[in-house]
Amino acid sequence: MTVRAGRPFGLYIHVPFCATRCGYCDFNTYTPAELGGANPDGWLAALRTELRLAAAHLGQPPPVETVFVGGGTPSLLGAAGLTAVLDAVRDHFTLAPGAEVTTESNPESTSPAFFAALRRAGYTRISLGMQSTAPHVLAALDRVHSPGRALDAAREARAAGFDHVNLDLIYGTPGETDADLMASVDAAVRAGVDHVSAYALIVEDGTALARRVRRGELPAPDDDVLARRYELLDRRLTDAGFDWYEVSNWSRPGGECRHNIGYWDGGQWWGAGPGAHGYVDSIRWWNVKHPNAYAAALDGGELPVADYEELDAQTSHVEDVMLRARLRSGLPVQVLAEAERARADRAVADGLLRAEGDRLVLTDRGRLLADAVVRDLLT
Repeated sequence: MTVRAGRPFGLYIHVPFCATRCGYCDFNTYTPAELGGANPDGWLAALRTELRLAAAHLGQPPPVETVFVGGGTPSLLGAAGLTAVLDAVRDHFTLAPGAEVTTESNPESTSPAFFAALRRAGYTRISLGMQSTAPHVLAALDRVHSPGRALDAAREARAAGFDHVNLDLIYGTPGETDADLMASVDAAVRAGVDHVSAYALIVEDGTALARRVRRGELPAPDDDVLARRYELLDRRLTDAGFDWYEVSNWSRPGGECRHNIGYWDGGQWWGAGPGAHGYVDSIRWWNVKHPNAYAAALDGGELPVADYEELDAQTSHVEDVMLRARLRSGLPVQVLAEAERARADRAVADGLLRAEGDRLVLTDRGRLLADAVVRDLLT
């Protein structure tokens, strides 16, 4: 397995620990009662082993351009734990000059001292889960932080020397109003961050939120409301000097998340940690999910892979179109087959795409219908 030349290479590291489970979340996370004896120290030891085996498996891996520590709640590791994670990366991989190093953090498990220590350790970017400033919205999502804590954390990160700070928003939560969303967007802008991610609430099967919706305790998100909220937040962020660079992501100039651009624009990455996904060459794989199973595989000297698939040319093409079409930089026309180009011409005529040189870019209306636009291009 060899990283393809000319492709950006990154590392994703999954931290599976959470203090509580948010009602909407279906990520691979575990609360203390679900860990079966697994703990952060054991996880870190297993991660070190996986990174060592990964570097050996890749032979001579290229310099790592981006590292993203996600979860779960990486900030539960504390600054010392997250420093140890980055030290483990450096033990087995070479960070490229100017590498982007991000960690996700929950506001309630951060502090000024936490951010200062991460900056000293070499982290360059912080991503905070804010979701909303409205107390009733946070309650509906089972978020435990106070409405203002995410904003304070963003300011603390900036004061510690982080030039790149993201706040995550969720819109369309039952009980949210247009005014609630606008207040959240305005608060994020005032906090001085250079990046905002905003995602429509999705009711995922198997979550507490899905059970509440099924029982009739909460209404399901309304598509028309979601579209209106997207337009509102996009307009407000644009007016504040943010530009969209991916359908759900806005930044000030230079604030784009390079790691996530790698996912959308043909990058390669090794996914380490329980349940992490990776993609190198034409192989996509995913690790075993539970931290105990993850550690057991590595204790036996094996990579903790649950399964894998090799992407053929057609599958790679479909995913390339699907992901690159979401970017403001656009979809290169040359990647489309002749029949797909004819469909793209129809989408341009319908006002869903516009041609910018040799690329096709979603219009404002096209962004609202991005999935359908891509589906029509491919079928």
